[in-house]
Amino acid sequence: MTIAIILMGGLGLVVGIGLALASKVFYVYVDPKIVSVEDALPGANCGGCGLPGCSANAEAIVAGKAAPNSCVAAGEDVALAIAAILGVSVEAKEPDIALPGCTYGVADADVKYSYDGMNDCRAVALLSGGMKVCNIGCLGLGTCAAACPFDAIVMGPQGLPVVDEVKCTGCGTCERICPKHIITLSSVTRRILKEYTTEDCTTPCQRACPAGINISRYIQQIAEGDYHGSVQTIKERNPFPTVIGRICPRPCENDCRRKYVDEPVAINFLKRFAADYERTQKERIQPFKAPDTGRRIAVVGGGVQGLSAAFFAARLGHATTVFEGTDRLGGLLNTAIAKCRLPESILNWDIEGILEMGVDARTGQMLGRDLTVSGLLDDGYEAVFLASGGWDSRLARGADKTVESPLPGGCLLLDLLRSGKKGHGTVACGRHTVIVGGEGLAGEALAQARSLGAETVTFIFRDSLDEATVSVLTEAGANVVLRAGVTRLFGDGESLSGLDVLNVDTGETRLLQAESLVFSSGRFPELIFTRPIGGDDAESRPGAWTAVPPYKQPDHADEAGLFAKGDALTDFSGAIKAIGAGRRAAAAIHKLIYDIPLDLPENVLKPDAAIQNVDHVEAVATSQRRIMPLADSRDLAQLMELEKGFDTAAAMAEASRCLNCGLICYRNVENQRPLEKIRDAVNA
Repeated sequence: MTIAIILMGGLGLVVGIGLALASKVFYVYVDPKIVSVEDALPGANCGGCGLPGCSANAEAIVAGKAAPNSCVAAGEDVALAIAAILGVSVEAKEPDIALPGCTYGVADADVKYSYDGMNDCRAVALLSGGMKVCNIGCLGLGTCAAACPFDAIVMGPQGLPVVDEVKCTGCGTCERICPKHIITLSSVTRRILKEYTTEDCTTPCQRACPAGINISRYIQQIAEGDYHGSVQTIKERNPFPTVIGRICPRPCENDCRRKYVDEPVAINFLKRFAADYERTQKERIQPFKAPDTGRRIAVVGGGVQGLSAAFFAARLGHATTVFEGTDRLGGLLNTAIAKCRLPESILNWDIEGILEMGVDARTGQMLGRDLTVSGLLDDGYEAVFLASGGWDSRLARGADKTVESPLPGGCLLLDLLRSGKKGHGTVACGRHTVIVGGEGLAGEALAQARSLGAETVTFIFRDSLDEATVSVLTEAGANVVLRAGVTRLFGDGESLSGLDVLNVDTGETRLLQAESLVFSSGRFPELIFTRPIGGDDAESRPGAWTAVPPYKQPDHADEAGLFAKGDALTDFSGAIKAIGAGRRAAAAIHKLIYDIPLDLPENVLKPDAAIQNVDHVEAVATSQRRIMPLADSRDLAQLMELEKGFDTAAAMAEASRCLNCGLICYRNVENQRPLEKIRDAVNA
C-alpha cells in the first residue's frame, strides 16, 4: 500500500513537472492590445477589411499593417476607440467606392467566345482569356457581384458590373477577386495618385493627353447633355479647362481613331464648350475632394504647374498655400499669349476656381528674399514644393540681372558667370561647390567659382565627355563625375550640406559634400522639401531638411536624377504638360508626407508599352468635323476673342462623332447615337 502511494505520488509529481515544462514550451503570449482591439471591433467577421476575420484585423492593426479605421462594418466611434488603445490619432477617411473600368460590355461586342457552361470569370480567364478579341475587357459573368459581401454589385443590361454607391463599403472584395482587374477601388485620393497601367482600358486620346483626362467620358456626357458632369470629368485632371480649351496644342486629336474614317473629333473645342458652359452659367462646378487631413503644404510659384500642384494637393485634403513672387498669379500665361487668344478674364476665371477649391495664395512673396524653405517648414508646413519656373519667367518679370536663389546654396550658372559684372548681382560660393552640367563653359565656370570662394569644385555630367575635356578639368584641379545624376539634397536651416549622386550605369549612390550647387540648365529643378522622417537627424538637427524631385512622368520612368531625360529645361512647351507635372508633384508630396514609396507600377503605361490597338475601323459612317466659328470685327470688339466657341447644337453634333473607344473596341455605326436624336434633344 505504501509503495503504491509512493508510486502514485511520484507519477503525479512527474506529470506535474511535465505539464509545467510544457506550459513554458507551448505558452502562447497574447498581446493585451490585440485583445482590446478585437473587443472593440464589431465581430462581424465579414472579411471587408481584406483579412480573414476580426482577429486577423486586430493583429494587423496592432502591427501597423492596417489602420485603426480599417473595419468597413464599424463606424467612427470604433476607429476612435481603437486609436485610443494604440495611442494614435485618426485622420478623416474618405470612402472607397468600387469602380468598373470597362465601358464596353458583352452585349455590344462584335466577337464573342463560347464559355461552354462556365459561370465564373476566373475559370474563363484561365481557360481562354474570355469574350471578345479584347483580352483586357470585362468577362461579364458576375463573379464580382456574387462575391460582394454587401450585395452592392449587380450585372447591368450591358453585361458590365453596376455598383450601388450607397451599399458599397469599399472593402475591396471585388477588386481582389476579379481576374482581369476590371473593377477596382476608387476615391479622390486614388484617382489623383493613379498613373495609368497597361491593365487599364484607356483610349488613344486619353493616353496621348499629357494630363491624362478621360476624354471619351466627357465627350459622351456632352452628347447626353450632361454638361455639369462633363466639367467635373475634365477637372478630375485639369484645373484650367477654360484656358486649355483655348490654347492647347491638342496632341490627343493626333491619336483620335476617327482619323481612320474622316477627321479627328474636335476634342479641345468640346472641352472649351463644357468649360464655357460653367462660366456662362456663373455656377462653379468643382470635382470632389478628400476630407481635411490637417496637414499644410506650401507651393512656391504661382504659374500653371504651381497652381495645379496646389489644386490637387487641396483635393487630397491638405491645406495648401501658394507663394508667388510677383503681384499676380498665372505665370507666363499673363504675358506669353496674345489676349485675343487668352483674355485676362478667362485666365482669372480658372484661377479663381483653383482658389475656391481651398487654395490660399499670397503674392509678392519671393523665396530667398521674403521667405525661406527652413522658415516655411518651421511654420508648420510639412512640405514645400519649389516650382519657380525657368529663365523665361525671370525675363518676363524683368529679373534677368537679379540673382535669385530660392534653393538654399543654389544658383544658376548664368548668374555665376555674370557675378560681379556691372548691373548684375553677386554670387557667393561655398568651400565645396558642385556644378551640374555646363560642359561647354566648364573651364570658365571653374575659374569663376574659385574666384568667388570655392576651394573644391566638382562637375557632375549625366553623359560621358571626351577624354580631352575631362583631362583639362582634372588637371586644373576639378573633380569630374560622369554618367551621374543628383537624386537628393540635404541641408540644415538656410544652408546646403550635401547631396546624393547616383551612378546611372551601376545604380550605386554616394553622398557628396556640397555647400553650393550650380545648375547650368537655366532653371531651378522642381523639388519637394521635407523634414527627415525619423532617424537621428530628426532629433539632433531640428532644422534639417531633405529635398527630392517628384517622380518622373511615366514616359521617362526609368530615368533618375535632376534634369534627366524628359525633365523640363525651360518653361513647359504647353500648359497642359505643366498641369500633368503639377498633379504628379501633388501626388509625390502626398506620398512623401505619408512615407509611401514614390515608385511607379512596373506596368505603368508608356508610349512604347505593348498594348492592344487598332490601325483601322470598320462600319463607321463619315461625318464632317465642326469648324470653330471665328469672330468678325464686331464680335471681336465685344467678345475680345478671335474664336467664338461652339453653340449647343454644334457641340452635341460634334460629340456624336466620338467612337467611344476602348483598347480595341469602338461603337460601330449600328450602335452610334443617331444624329436625329441629338437634333431632337437640342431642339427640345
